[in-house]
Amino acid sequence: MQSYRHWRLEQDAEKILWLYFDKQNAAVNTIDVEVMTEFSSLLDWLQREHESKGVVILSAKKHGFIAGADISQFKKFHDAVEAVNLLKQGQQIFNKLEKLSMPSVALIDGFCLGGGLELALACRYRIVEEGAKTRLGLPEVKLGIYPGWGGSVRLPRLIGALSAFGLILSGRTVSGKAAVKLGIADVAVPKRQLLRAARAYILGRPRPHQASWWQQLTNKKLFRMLLGRVMRYQLQAKVNPLHYPAPYQVLSNWEKVGVRGDEAFLTEAKNCARLFVSDTSKNLVRVFFLQERLKGLAKDIQFTPQHIHVVGAGTMGGDIAAWCALQGLNVTLQDTEPKLIAAAIKRAYGLFKEKLKEPYLIQRAMDRLMPDVHGYGIRKADVIIEAIFEDLTVKQELFKLIEQQAKPHAILATNTSGIPLDEINKVLRSPERLVGIHFFNPVPRMLLVEVVKGNCTDDTIVDKALCFVRKIDRLPLAVKSKPGFLVNRILMPYMLEAMILMEEGVPAVFIDKAMIEFGMPMGPVTLADTVGLDVCLSVAKYFGKYLHTPIPEGLLQLVVQKKLGRKTGQGFYEYRNGKKVKPKMTTSPFTLQQVTDRLVLRLLDEAFACLREDVVADGDLLDAGMIFGTGFAPFRGGPMHYAKTEGIHKLYEQYVEQRKAIGKEVAATWEENVEVT
Repeated sequence: MQSYRHWRLEQDAEKILWLYFDKQNAAVNTIDVEVMTEFSSLLDWLQREHESKGVVILSAKKHGFIAGADISQFKKFHDAVEAVNLLKQGQQIFNKLEKLSMPSVALIDGFCLGGGLELALACRYRIVEEGAKTRLGLPEVKLGIYPGWGGSVRLPRLIGALSAFGLILSGRTVSGKAAVKLGIADVAVPKRQLLRAARAYILGRPRPHQASWWQQLTNKKLFRMLLGRVMRYQLQAKVNPLHYPAPYQVLSNWEKVGVRGDEAFLTEAKNCARLFVSDTSKNLVRVFFLQERLKGLAKDIQFTPQHIHVVGAGTMGGDIAAWCALQGLNVTLQDTEPKLIAAAIKRAYGLFKEKLKEPYLIQRAMDRLMPDVHGYGIRKADVIIEAIFEDLTVKQELFKLIEQQAKPHAILATNTSGIPLDEINKVLRSPERLVGIHFFNPVPRMLLVEVVKGNCTDDTIVDKALCFVRKIDRLPLAVKSKPGFLVNRILMPYMLEAMILMEEGVPAVFIDKAMIEFGMPMGPVTLADTVGLDVCLSVAKYFGKYLHTPIPEGLLQLVVQKKLGRKTGQGFYEYRNGKKVKPKMTTSPFTLQQVTDRLVLRLLDEAFACLREDVVADGDLLDAGMIFGTGFAPFRGGPMHYAKTEGIHKLYEQYVEQRKAIGKEVAATWEENVEVT
């Protein structure tokens, strides 16, 4: 038998074959053309092998089973013909796996995603490790496509349409135990029992899992028509088909041809191939690589913090502390009164319960999070994070005390949302120790963390801060200490422009509708109400000192009237039980497109200003910051990518005319040579 670069086949004394996937020169297993070609050759050999009892497919890597397809391949498609050929080849190879005469087991320890799960679905059995790190899913919709190697056919066939499309349409992942409950996996066992379980399934040959009669019924034509309408209605409430066509297309495939016969696979391949070469998919693939770039910012930095101390147990500080404890770090949480810390601990318990499920894991996380009214944890902490209210004098006094007690090499970090570090660090004996580690609210959901470098901040401290952010599974973005840093610097003028539009007679609901149709996750008026109008006013006043930003009169009046947004039940909108009361749509002096242009161009103007001032290193990093920090329409690839796609010069001329029309001047031109890949 020939040797292979990415696969290793061994046979044990019981004549069980163990097929190890170990992709060369890669930290994790991903599937590319060479991997599939070798796998196809191996399957041909396995089909001719009659003495072996069965084959177990497993990973030889330290982490995970298969992370999915090698996404770098997506950039190589010139047209849909190339894509459909690759998808058909993949389907044919997995069909060979499914038709093996000997039993096959996918032995899954860790992540099993995308093409990895499609491979596993073609095996006769699936055995999963029961720990928290095991996750199974088909996240292809997040790349603007859907499972195209048979996954959108095999999964509904295996567990019924409702459960299957609950995963396919959302791209979410499930734990090993949840996969067993759904019927995706046959059994979940501890790591030490994985090999024994695989042997038992090969030698015992139990009956493979099959969909129940009810699950099978969901794939019949009449039920497809009924269920398809329900799922499409639910999908439309969350996803715009013009922005993200993939989930609608895979649902349509299933409605038309179901999950039986060659036609189902052919339809899957043809329609998925067209999505591969769409602008949406290209931009979402770009977003994937932007995320990988942020993950790689700290890969060569050696820093292993063990203890984190957080000062301030409010919403931000408490959630930062809880998140660090969730990620396995020991954390002390300090505030002036025990009752303030108690509220944060209660929220932390809710987070642990949601994320960890198992009581013993929840208790371990709770044990790592320690109340610390007197701040004893400062002396032993590797990273100390200040997360108190935005007051320069109070922050300075606090850091003077922290510096006296902290270890010489501990990182001193502030979670300030915009105060320049070089104002805070004036009181420190060693100002080079202060770095910004700026989280966004809500901490458990927002991936981006800005790592802020002041003029005095030592580069080594910045590197360690980047490393710390990655160790708690967030995306670090290095930014310069300018007012508002990057995200708030761009976001605040955009929100204030929305308020100015309201003063010009445009209804709030009209403004929000315009930006949601553009692709933003939330309209700017709703965003302001959610942040809190008092917070918006405070930040706007602060920005005004540096950027001369005008403050809308409507914002001032609402704050004076204590109408602060969602938290008070009244802001620009009315809220009942925390939910927005839907207002009536009234007439607007501008069209939706005019409102969109006004807001997007204002956002772009501030983004170009950030590049001129070197707040971030380049346009790609700015795009990453806005996508992961604000949810800026991912299918558009980020503000700078959008500007280059539409034409920077054209958009700039449009902005100049727009500003003239409302009596405003444009401060500076936009750069034509923005570095955006």
